[in-house]
Amino acid sequence: MGPELVPLAIIHWAFATICMLGTRMARRAWCERRDRRTGRMARKSPRPAAEPVHTAILIGSYQWARLSIDLANSEENSTVRIAGVLLPHRESTLPRINEVPVLGSQHDIVSAVEFLTERGMAPQHVIVCDDGTYLSNRDVSQINHRCRELGLEVCRVRDPLAQLLQRSSGSQPSKLPIEALLGRTECNLDNSSVVRQIANNTILVTGAGGTIGSELSRQIAALKPARLVLIDHSEFNLYTIESRLREVYPGLPITAEYLDIRDQVGVSRLFARHRPSIVFHAAALKHVPIVEGNACAGALTNVIGTRNIADAVCEHSAKAMVQISTDKAVNPIGVMGATKRVGELYCQALDMCGVDDPDAPRFMTVRFGNVLGSSGSILPLFERQLREGHPLTVTHPDIERYFMTVREAVQLILQSSSSALEAQTRRGSIFVLDMGEPVRIVDLARRMITLYGLEPDVDVPIEFVGLRPGEKLYEELFDMCEEQFESAIPGIFEARSRPLSLPLIIGATENLRRLAEDGDEDGVKRVAHDIARYPGRSEEAATVSYLFSLQHDMPGETLPK
Repeated sequence: MGPELVPLAIIHWAFATICMLGTRMARRAWCERRDRRTGRMARKSPRPAAEPVHTAILIGSYQWARLSIDLANSEENSTVRIAGVLLPHRESTLPRINEVPVLGSQHDIVSAVEFLTERGMAPQHVIVCDDGTYLSNRDVSQINHRCRELGLEVCRVRDPLAQLLQRSSGSQPSKLPIEALLGRTECNLDNSSVVRQIANNTILVTGAGGTIGSELSRQIAALKPARLVLIDHSEFNLYTIESRLREVYPGLPITAEYLDIRDQVGVSRLFARHRPSIVFHAAALKHVPIVEGNACAGALTNVIGTRNIADAVCEHSAKAMVQISTDKAVNPIGVMGATKRVGELYCQALDMCGVDDPDAPRFMTVRFGNVLGSSGSILPLFERQLREGHPLTVTHPDIERYFMTVREAVQLILQSSSSALEAQTRRGSIFVLDMGEPVRIVDLARRMITLYGLEPDVDVPIEFVGLRPGEKLYEELFDMCEEQFESAIPGIFEARSRPLSLPLIIGATENLRRLAEDGDEDGVKRVAHDIARYPGRSEEAATVSYLFSLQHDMPGETLPK
């Protein structure tokens, strides 16, 4: 090509490019004009009386609103009319989106409704893009409450495409500040002794898929045990924790075992197969009203299941078992607390059997209060109620609880058990975390409402629904028959009580097992509460006599001598 042809080639290229772009832009403009015309015709066309048109306001990003309007307009018989759009942030340079007016930001719902009502387009619905990309939990909660006041129905729509493309780094759902909810700073415990006890040992965790069990498994995995054995009776929970641990710790030997701890033979076989050194027993039925209505299941899991694990520890010469308990086991009034207390007494009796044998397994109990954010706890319930615009439900104005984070709970479990093993602390002790002062649930509800940017009793009402079956007004950390001592571990107390003899507790739990397998709910409740109260009796002879009297309708049966 000669020099004189170069300018001509450049002109041809530029002309072809302009023609191509012009054609594409003209085609796009024509398509958009056709879609808008179709939408106007669809809105003007007569509709059957059975399918009225619902007027709605969109709250979301520009891209999501545009796609939603196009979708509504493209359907010939659409029953939704988009009357206005509210964006996450005020945008003065964008008056309309596809001929639908932009009426302000998410905070302008009231003025937007008034504006549309004056023009004969009063909205009945608000459609919110609830994808966590542009609107936070607090934003959605405020929108819900404002719409409830205006009598508007809220429809939350997720937009996975927005999350996938990460179109904005806008307000993400933020975690609630723990200090603000607890009313205290989060405890941090020293874990130097934990590493020495966990590293290079085979560790077994029951209930590994639960809130406490999964966090326990994660922290143990980080300490590089020789093998980590996970046990759970929920297939999904077991799969979830195993897959997550394998992703984070690909070189760690992990075994997931689907097992019901009530299966004594299965538990023994599993221990024979893995020979664990330390066992963390987190499996339990813990929801107070559920266990109250299913006393037999609660006894079989919380008492007999615990007994099966403890017996396997003895049979297969494990070094220690850590029983995870709850403050509801202190002076219990519900079945859940009573069955957990019986589990504590069984482990305490086994621990005391090794007083004169330094090589005997240790059985330690760790007791703590409510765990913030655990499954079925009050925090997720309040969050859901706030997001859905409902009142927060509290059982009683004066009800109060001890609270701790899941990290604090697991640190307590690991450090107290490890320190006890290293220092050979007194047998039969129960470790209790110093959780400060109890928190009134109604105060927790008010704090959460405030953290969401709302005003308690004005934007969000609090309703008192009454105590649930088996629920106490106040929780305690120490039983009436227990002595409280400062432990050698900062931030942790020790509780000591007069233990029951092993034959006594074996006979009592065996009686409880029979009643539970026979489906005698009332008998289970009576016996569980009686056993839980035994350490407070002044005369053990009276206790033995009373236990014999419990074995009614069992000729020939006596307690072990």
